[in-house]
Amino acid sequence: MTMLSTPTSSHAADHAARDDAPTPWWRLPIIAIGVSLIVGVVLLAFSWPAVSADPHDLPIGVVATDEQRELLTESIDEQSDGAIALVEYDDRDAAVTAIEQREVYGAVVLPAAQGDAPEVLAASAASTAVAQLLGGLAQEQQAQIDAQIRTTVEENLSAMQQSVAEQIQAIIQAVMSGQTPQLPEQGAEPISIPVVTVEVTDVVPLSDSDPRGAGLAAAMFPMVIGGVIGGVVLSIAVRGGGLRRVVGVLIYAPVAGLVLAGILQGMYGALQGDYWLNAAAIALAIAAISGTITGLAGLLGPIGVGLGAAFMMLVANPLSAATVPVEFIAAPWGAFGQWLPPGAAATLLRDVSYFPAADASFPWLVLTGWAIVGLALTLVDLPARRIARGETAAEHPLTV
Repeated sequence: MTMLSTPTSSHAADHAARDDAPTPWWRLPIIAIGVSLIVGVVLLAFSWPAVSADPHDLPIGVVATDEQRELLTESIDEQSDGAIALVEYDDRDAAVTAIEQREVYGAVVLPAAQGDAPEVLAASAASTAVAQLLGGLAQEQQAQIDAQIRTTVEENLSAMQQSVAEQIQAIIQAVMSGQTPQLPEQGAEPISIPVVTVEVTDVVPLSDSDPRGAGLAAAMFPMVIGGVIGGVVLSIAVRGGGLRRVVGVLIYAPVAGLVLAGILQGMYGALQGDYWLNAAAIALAIAAISGTITGLAGLLGPIGVGLGAAFMMLVANPLSAATVPVEFIAAPWGAFGQWLPPGAAATLLRDVSYFPAADASFPWLVLTGWAIVGLALTLVDLPARRIARGETAAEHPLTV
């Protein structure tokens, strides 16, 4: 009995034949060049913020008199070339409060009385790079003080030598003239050399288990990769409508937050403060990232999954300022990165872990906004609606 080929079977056979056909030679250089360009983009995305990191308008507090402040401003402007922006405070307590609230990265406290030592306030938990910069500033202040002391001592020694020479000359003249010389008084005070040491105080130090902040910086990447993996897996593996994906995100994010916070805080000691608050911050960050990916999948289909993952990894993550202060990233990209989930997550986790006095409302709102919008788009699920209307993948090759 002869089997008649149907249009469907013929189309499938043609499609299979096309899949088995060798790749044309002319496509090979296009594929190779395209992959090379993608690799170059990935390299630029991850290396550019680190290579081009250059501080600009870094807020540093100063407690000083008007004259001292003017001299310090001139000195810093000459040496930093716009890297530091001084913020005035009335006293040391006000500067410490500003550091704890993350308004400034540190402060320089100059003494009102002559002979007292200056003090440099730092916060290694805010940024080890800025803490090192302030340490260098303290060394410069110490060198200037030592030079002033050395100059003063040399001037006093020269004056003393001149006085002794005059007294000896007077005694010689008195003896030669037959008069009784007037001897110098006994018990003259020796020249005192003052000791002034610039003190460096770490107002908000890193934990003993993470003294260089490596664990805190490394904590940012699991949040991003966890959000991306969750969004991709839930978009591909969960079928049956956007509501199921939303429920999947709402279950996955809190569980992942508890697990990551337990490892980072319980095992590594990279996080400080309240465990549940840290877990909540991580959970919201993962919900914002994974929800954005499932939302793009609900809006654009499969291509949305790739776009969402690429955006988070190649754009948002490098601009997150997780390892350097925002002021180290070229404007306006540093500020722009704080409006994206990885940047807001990095700021929020550092705030809740080390700076409980800081106002963290902005990163909380940013992450909440991304999560809500992403989950709302997930519920839309346009690809499922198109399939329900009888539209095929041929009509929407990338979105169904």
